[in-house]
Formats: sequence, structure tokens, C-alpha cells
Amino acid sequence: MKKSFYSNGKLLLSGEYAILDGALGLAIPTSYGQSLHVTPTKSGILEWTSFDENNTIWFTTKFDRKDLKVISTSDDAMAKTLVTLLLEVNAQNPLLLADSEGFQIETHLTFPRSWGLGTSSTLINNLAQWARVDAYQLLWNAFGGSGYDIACAQHNSPLTYQIKDGVPHVEEINFNPIFKDSLYFVHLNQKQSSKEAIAKYRGQQFDRPQLIKSVSSITQKMINAPTLAGFETLMEKHEALLSKVLELEPVKQRLFPDYFGTVKSLGAWGGDFVLATGDEKTISYFKHKGYETVIPFSKMML
Repeated sequence: MKKSFYSNGKLLLSGEYAILDGALGLAIPTSYGQSLHVTPTKSGILEWTSFDENNTIWFTTKFDRKDLKVISTSDDAMAKTLVTLLLEVNAQNPLLLADSEGFQIETHLTFPRSWGLGTSSTLINNLAQWARVDAYQLLWNAFGGSGYDIACAQHNSPLTYQIKDGVPHVEEINFNPIFKDSLYFVHLNQKQSSKEAIAKYRGQQFDRPQLIKSVSSITQKMINAPTLAGFETLMEKHEALLSKVLELEPVKQRLFPDYFGTVKSLGAWGGDFVLATGDEKTISYFKHKGYETVIPFSKMML
């Protein structure tokens, strides 16, 4: 019998990088996500097909069901990553793949892979649902990372995320600012490697306890900011803090020095989405600069 699972995409509004060390982060699950469909077969093969947001196949592979050796694939690197995940799933639940002689598996994205909204995290959470294993453990054992993206995959409202003594603490919150119509997400037309960005952050020397304290404070204030001006000030403070730690120029100074609103990096600096404040001129400004993907807050948030 066919089984289906779904997970939400993610965006981290505050806490990037510092969330790895225990800072409080503000995150939203997105209206975009990914589904997983599993159909048992008698083929002796695990056949995998991935579809993009246009229902076009972007990846295929076939594994031997018993030992997960690749029989054929359209992308060797992708197949290797998937094997890593499936081996970890099998280690946590050895009965899963023994449940049937074979499987036909499909994944369907509702957003472009280049957007960085969680192609991997939604897959991991879907696999964890299918296998009935801990999604956070699956993420950490296979790839690493903070886990906030798993929290977004599992929750349907804005949330705060914090790692305390190695344990993820998730709290759903009411984040629905009265100025939300002045918030926009702009895609920078390039995908950033989270793994490389994390490695660079880990190599920096700075006062980590102070950064955690400062970022956590900003997060709390962002949640409760009563005005757009106050929210913009917090965005700027967050950018300044991380700019100093990462030794990178803030995205507004680098790309949009003439923009009339405030711009804040999200996630790994240098790619994916940024958060911009603005008005009815915002979309035309960024499109004129060559950034075609500008999504209002209310359309992005689940």
C-alpha cells in the first residue's frame, strides 16, 4: 500500500551561525515544501525518482534493496548522498527495508532547488516519518547542522529554536507583525553551501558566549518588535554582529547600497534568500537589479 509524507520548507530569520552554538533563533516554516511517496514492489530494487516544482524529473537512481548498492543513476554524487541517508535510516530501523522485496519512491518539490528552502531537510524529515525514526538524529548522523530546518519541517507555525545541552528546544510562537506587508524575501540567484559556510564560521576566533547572548537578545526583541522601524534596527544590529564575526561585508553594503529599506542575510551568508523591508517599490527595485524572485512575507510563510 502506498504511503505519503510531507514536510515544510524553512527560513531562519535570526540566529544564523550562532544557532549552532546555542543561540536562540527565530524561524518560519514556508508555504513551500516536499512530499515523499513510497510504494512497495516485488522487484528486489529500490527505485527512486525525484521531481521538481514543474513535475519534471531531475534525479533518478536504482539501488539493490538488500545492500543499497547503486545499480544505475543520473547523478553519482546525489546517489552517494542518498545512500548515506538510507544507510543511516537502515541503521536506526533495520526492519524498514526488509518490509518489502522492493520499493518505488518518488519525491516532489513545490519550490525550485536553487532557492535553498530545504531540499535536504524536507527529505530527511520525510524519510524519518516513513522509517519512524528521530529526524534530528538522522540529520546529525548523516550531515550535521543545527536542526532548526527539521523543526520547520515538523511545525506549521513560526517558532523559536535553541540547542541546550545537545537537545533541540522548539517553541511555536505567535509571530504575525502588523508591519508584515512591508517584509519581502529576495533570492540572490545563487545557492550557498551550508556545509562550507559552517566550516568557515567554526574556524573564526571570537567571544562565542557574548555572540550567543547578543543574538538571543535580538531574536527575542524581533519577535515582539511593535514597529517596522524597531524591527529594522534589530535587523541592522544582527547584520553588524555577524559581519564582524564572519569578517564579511553586510549584504546591503555589498549589493544594494542605494536601497531605501533594510536588508538582512538569512542562513549562509552570500546566497539563498535575504529579508528586505520596503513598500510597493521594493519588487521593482530588486527586479531592476536582476533579482526576479521577490516574495512577500505573507506568501512565503505557511
